[in-house]
Amino acid sequence: MKERIEELEITLQNCEIRIEYRDHIMGEAMVQIREVADHQQTLAVQVNTLSVKYELESNWGQELASLLKKIKVLSIRVKPYL
Repeated sequence: MKERIEELEITLQNCEIRIEYRDHIMGEAMVQIREVADHQQTLAVQVNTLSVKYELESNWGQELASLLKKIKVLSIRVKPYL
């Protein structure tokens, strides 16, 4: 019986270590997600400026403006992660 208790205690400790490691990894992932979201917000500001400038100039400019608008949409989608 004592051996079984020791075995279960070791198993419990191993589980606790795995949970701590998982929490650490998830914390790091959240930091990276926030950094990406912050960068995306910066890009969104730049998109507003560039899209106004380029959408009236040429076909290439209109295509660029379209891509910039897609970046803006992505920045809106990423806001909840900030």
